[in-house]
Amino acid sequence: MCETDEENPKEVLCSCSGTTRGLIIELVKQGKDLEGISRYSGALSGCGGCEWEISELVNRLQAENSTPKA
Repeated sequence: MCETDEENPKEVLCSCSGTTRGLIIELVKQGKDLEGISRYSGALSGCGGCEWEISELVNRLQAENSTPKA
């Protein structure tokens, strides 16, 4: 399976804090919500430019984790 840019764990989603996609994925796996992610990483606490993208990623990951697997 080829990794797309959208799935790149090294992609920086919050340039203010340097928070990567991979860190956000790990924090969601640990059960952190947006507030917990912000407190741990510093994301979502600067200019606000990352808010939409991080919120969408977290919502998608949480939905995937709550969907029962066959």
